[in-house]
Amino acid sequence: MTKPEKHNNSYINREISWLQFNARVLQEAEDESVPLIERLRFLGIFSNNLDEFFKVRYATVKRIVQAGKGGKSELGGMKATELLEIITQIVIKQQSDSLDILSNIEQQLKTENIFVIDETQIEDFHHEFIKNYFIQKVSPALVTIILNDSVELPNLKDSAAYLAVRMEMNENQKQFALIEIPKTINRFIELPHNRGRNYIIMIDDLLRYFLNDIFNIFNYNSISAHMVKITRDAELDFESDLSKSFIDKISESVMHRQIGQPVRFVYDKNIHQETLQYLMSKMGIDSQDSIIPGGRYHNRRDYMGFPSLGRADLLYEKIEALPLKGLSLEGSIFSEISKKDYLMYAPYHTFSYVVKFLREAALDPKVKTIKITIYRLAEISHIASSLINAAINGKTVTVSIELQARFDEQANIDYAQQMEKDGVHLVFGVQGLKVHSKMCVIEREEGKKIKRYGFISTGNFNESTAKIYTDYTLFTANQSILKDINKVFAFFETNYQIFKYKHIITSPHYTQKVIFNLIDNEIKNVKSGKPGYLKVKMNSITSYKMVDKLYEASNAGVKIQMIVRGICCLIPGIKGMSENIEVISIVDKFLEHSRLYVFGNNNNPKVYISSADWMTRNIENRVEVSCPIYDENIKQELLDTFEISWNDNVKARILNEAQDNIYRKNNKNKIRSQLAIYDYYSNKLKK
Repeated sequence: MTKPEKHNNSYINREISWLQFNARVLQEAEDESVPLIERLRFLGIFSNNLDEFFKVRYATVKRIVQAGKGGKSELGGMKATELLEIITQIVIKQQSDSLDILSNIEQQLKTENIFVIDETQIEDFHHEFIKNYFIQKVSPALVTIILNDSVELPNLKDSAAYLAVRMEMNENQKQFALIEIPKTINRFIELPHNRGRNYIIMIDDLLRYFLNDIFNIFNYNSISAHMVKITRDAELDFESDLSKSFIDKISESVMHRQIGQPVRFVYDKNIHQETLQYLMSKMGIDSQDSIIPGGRYHNRRDYMGFPSLGRADLLYEKIEALPLKGLSLEGSIFSEISKKDYLMYAPYHTFSYVVKFLREAALDPKVKTIKITIYRLAEISHIASSLINAAINGKTVTVSIELQARFDEQANIDYAQQMEKDGVHLVFGVQGLKVHSKMCVIEREEGKKIKRYGFISTGNFNESTAKIYTDYTLFTANQSILKDINKVFAFFETNYQIFKYKHIITSPHYTQKVIFNLIDNEIKNVKSGKPGYLKVKMNSITSYKMVDKLYEASNAGVKIQMIVRGICCLIPGIKGMSENIEVISIVDKFLEHSRLYVFGNNNNPKVYISSADWMTRNIENRVEVSCPIYDENIKQELLDTFEISWNDNVKARILNEAQDNIYRKNNKNKIRSQLAIYDYYSNKLKK
């Protein structure tokens, strides 16, 4: 993998650090111990990540350049123009690596009698099938654009893949065209088996096979097709029209995203140069854009959906999500939570508890109100249907739905409109702040009193992602915590009023201050001869203020262990700056998404689960909640699972100044933390 040079003595640039995270994803595709079809799917994840990176982060840096700003303070001491060039070089190298990995995987698939063929390798026994498939499914779905010098090119769709067609006519004339690869049809077409062999052809190659049929009205001498893809700036631009609702503004902005400025153009490196220059001219792409030569196929994110082919031996072994010990899905969940707190750790535990909680609340005549935050929902959401059910049953249901959840805006708009129609009271957060906190509180009439029940999570209330994202959810009837949570919902309604909280830590008003105080306490303990340590698990750390505070703690002698999945602007292990900080990153079957903060507190740890990473946006520009853990058994459970993750010596990479993503290897027994944590919870059920 590419090793970017360090440009600053104190920080690693966030964009470069992110690219090195994606390199860890690519390592999974390269890892021969990973099942073969799963390796293809990691290639898809790598490609999908890269698409989002260019839409968001690369586009941001490009806007800094276009605005004529140096951007040094925002970019870790690096000039924006310099950073764009470094990004492009890293991506070109990673794309080249990924093509080599794909070629290797396809060779290994052949040894498993799985053949991914192109248009030149179609066998006679496949002809009838592919002819019918093309006529019945593919041809009606095609959008074909004939290019003409006198006609302006329509705006090409963001991240759609196109075949750029070149026809050589008589008298040295050329005719160019574009075929949009249909997204409504599976990219991978399973062909009939033969002699125990599986055959797959990509729809791109099926189109190449039928080029003569598609362009039969043109009198050409030769025809060729090469793939291109354009990625556009995904920033949402809002109109100032006060007569439009917030939903309407978001909807229009999402539509405008399809015609955003191009920030990346990827093309098949074998394309004819004349064709390439013609397309770039028509699309208005210039040298300021990131122009990436690639292989024959783009949109490799589609490999995330590579067919299983009935080959369980080439996939990860499925695990069955576990129940929570002592918390039945059959009885009343409220009666159990009223006795003690419970911690759900998805995907090791079943997400059904969240759905059960809301369904019971929707039906229980004693439940009067339900308040919940929503950031991302599943495509078919039992969460949404339960909330609608509750509103229909006469409950007062308040939903704070984040319409600006990036790339899920339209889905959230659709759900918001559906819920509003059925009587759910919608709150669109606070102007200028995204609501990223994950929480729910209900009020239930018990005797002459109102009692609150709720849950606070590190991740989205999404049944689909809960199967692959690791996240904590605390179910509690702790009235003190839930009183604080209720204040956050009050803030949504009256955001000119800033509340004080006795238990939870909230952004944007208190997170940095409270975390700094907790770190200062560790520094104080060390200076007094007492133990001082931090153990944190998060997705990313980019806030320089937080990094500097950790450096201060390290210099005071506080021992800091960090598990950071993604971006890490902190440089660990530097004498005189960060020698007491160690950082690892775990990339494996599940996406590590949970956030955990542990402060030693003189060996009486203070433990929090949180929706917030230590990024400037989470601390200053979002509504976030960090929730304390008071139940001693749950606290120990969190410490135990952190230690299991920290001792991973199979899927953990060491993050360091070199950013070389070396695996942590030692002579201890092999610990693959995700499997070990599942075993940990399985064993708890047996006790």
